[in-house]
Amino acid sequence: MTMSSQQQPHDVLSTLDAAKTQLYHFTTIIIAGMGFFTDAYDLFCISLVTKLIGRLYYTIPGSSSPGTLPPNVAAAVSGVAIVGTLTGQLFFGWLGDKMGRKKVYGLTLMMMVMFSVASGLSFGHSPRLVMGTLCFCRFWLGFGIGGDYPLSATIMSEYSNKKTRGSFIAAVFAMQGIGILFAGFVTIIIALIFKHFFPAPPYKDDPAASLPSEADYVWRIILMFGAIPAMLTYYWRLKMPETPRYTALVAQNAAQAAQDMSKVLQVEITTEQATVIGSRVHKQFGLFSAEFVRRHGKHLLGTTTTWLLLDIAFYSQNLFQKDIFSAIGWIPKASTMSALDELFKIARAQTLIALCGTVPGYWVTVALIDKIGRWWIQIIGFLMMTVFMLALAFPYDHWTTPGNQIGFVIMYGLTFFFANFGPNSTTFIVPAEIFPARLRSTCHGISAAAGKVGAIIGSFGFLYLAQNEDPKKTDHGYPPGIGVRNSLFVLAVCNSLGLLMTFFVPEPKGKSLEELSGENQSGEACTHCNQALPV
Repeated sequence: MTMSSQQQPHDVLSTLDAAKTQLYHFTTIIIAGMGFFTDAYDLFCISLVTKLIGRLYYTIPGSSSPGTLPPNVAAAVSGVAIVGTLTGQLFFGWLGDKMGRKKVYGLTLMMMVMFSVASGLSFGHSPRLVMGTLCFCRFWLGFGIGGDYPLSATIMSEYSNKKTRGSFIAAVFAMQGIGILFAGFVTIIIALIFKHFFPAPPYKDDPAASLPSEADYVWRIILMFGAIPAMLTYYWRLKMPETPRYTALVAQNAAQAAQDMSKVLQVEITTEQATVIGSRVHKQFGLFSAEFVRRHGKHLLGTTTTWLLLDIAFYSQNLFQKDIFSAIGWIPKASTMSALDELFKIARAQTLIALCGTVPGYWVTVALIDKIGRWWIQIIGFLMMTVFMLALAFPYDHWTTPGNQIGFVIMYGLTFFFANFGPNSTTFIVPAEIFPARLRSTCHGISAAAGKVGAIIGSFGFLYLAQNEDPKKTDHGYPPGIGVRNSLFVLAVCNSLGLLMTFFVPEPKGKSLEELSGENQSGEACTHCNQALPV
């Protein structure tokens, strides 16, 4: 047997697939995960402080109830970051394939840090000016967050071995859960500190005194605080080498790929071994080519539609929190609390929901994804979300009747659990595994952007749709809708459609990235390209 024939199975990519789990893998999880930490922190904490901002800038003197953000302002503050994220996912996804993952990776984190801080420094005393600068900063914050989706997923995927790749990518995504809890705890602590030093009576007792002027610092500090952990990882992002798969397959510099991998993964690969990878770079095809449609069109359809349908349901679930919190007495009427009391109680309630329902789902996915596979987790997740949505919808009046609130909370928490131990995790993971290296970041960005379209529908479409059918019972400023109960039925249909579209998505468990994308095939299309069901 010749030396070259002995070396061929042990090229750069095979070595990556077989590499043992090392410290660098966990370092990469932390470095990549900090982007999602900041993402979750920002999205979660803005929902906590909007009530406080409404009191500060929209309270009408002499009114019997404290001020709230007008519907158009509330939609702008929440939605502009989602639009920015969608744009960033498409732009940085494309750029990550053109320039390389490393070259743009530090830029996305720096944008998140800069505009997290800038959001808290939104200037002006008039509501129009403060909200305008806040929305401007949040758009660009979202733009940076959007870039982190395809880049972090792709980097973690391309550094992982095939045995634990799913768990590693899931762990990066699970940093969202840590970010959510951190946002809740930071808000609770800051609210308690300001309550201690600046005590205030309830609004109904003294409207002016219930809102101390120092409260304007509170929401700003909370928004800025999330930038600190992300800032600490900026240096390490700059020090990360380009992923060996990008260097070998896209830049076509296998020797550099071998050198980079030898540094970070403590394996030794000779230049002769590295050159074998050149045989894997064969016929190129673009995103809009007939060849891509033939090989991966069905997969891209599956990843985009499942992420879109998931986010419609996932983001709309937040609409029902006020019903739950009010029903179980966690959050009394606004007029019975001071501004800081309300902030504290909202943060406490949402943190408990996250701690019991949201966060565990992420880590159960990390533990099980490489055992039972992405496909089954996504199927089970969509199925259980459908079941719990229907279980909430059919007897909706029963669940909201005094005495039945605990059951409502349990059902609601389980819906969040199976979203995270389900499609909320897998829709992020699979697009980073099944597409060719030269289009991987782009396709992930497209899939994630489709999800943000679903987030816009879920957050704002259902904000109007879920309004009471009786015009007298709608939230202030909103037209009548179809009601929460009927909205739950619509969301159950979305989850059912997500389950069906999962059949267009292949099972990546236990396969190399090159086997999944067809880049290890020297002939025609890979056999995987027409496979959608798990093996």
